[in-house]
Amino acid sequence: MKTVQSLVVLLFTLVVISCKKDTISHSNDFSNSYLAWKAFKDSSHNSYRYSVITSSWTGFGSETIITVRNGKVVGRSFVYKKSEHNGTAWVSTVLEEWTETEAQLGTHDLMAAPVTLDVIYDKAMNDWLQKRDKVSIYFEANNNGMISLCGYVPDGCQDDCLRGIHIGFIEGI
Repeated sequence: MKTVQSLVVLLFTLVVISCKKDTISHSNDFSNSYLAWKAFKDSSHNSYRYSVITSSWTGFGSETIITVRNGKVVGRSFVYKKSEHNGTAWVSTVLEEWTETEAQLGTHDLMAAPVTLDVIYDKAMNDWLQKRDKVSIYFEANNNGMISLCGYVPDGCQDDCLRGIHIGFIEGI
C-alpha cells in the first residue's frame, strides 16, 4: 500500500512540475529537489527543523529556526546579530533574540514566517522561480538535495536584493 501511495505522490508531483516547466527557471533542479524533499518528509515522519538565514553587507544578519512536528509548525526561534571587526577578530553582538512556543507562534514580526517546507516549495514554484523580465533567478539545493537558496534579484540592484529564501539547514527531529 505504501508503494502505491508513493507512486501516486510521485506521479502527481511530476504532472504538477511538468505543467509548470515552461514558466519556471531551474525546473530540473527544482524537480529533483522536490523529490528529495518528499523522500525526507516521509523518512522524518514530517517532523523536522530548518533555519532561514539573512545577511547584509553591513554586518547585520539573522537566523530563524522553524520546528515542525507531524506536519505542523510547533516552534520558532530567532536571533539577530551584528558582526564587526575589532581590529583583531570578528566579533558578533546579539541585538535581539526570542523563542516562540506553539501557543505563541506569530507573536513576533521579525523575519521568517512560521511555515512548513511544503509552503516554501509551493512559494518557490509559484513565485520565486517564475520566469520574469529584468531579474536573475537563483536556485540551489545544498541541504542533501533539498532547497538551500531560492529567489530572484532585480537587475541593477546592488545590495541585499534577494526576493526569496536562504535555508541554512534542514534536519529531522
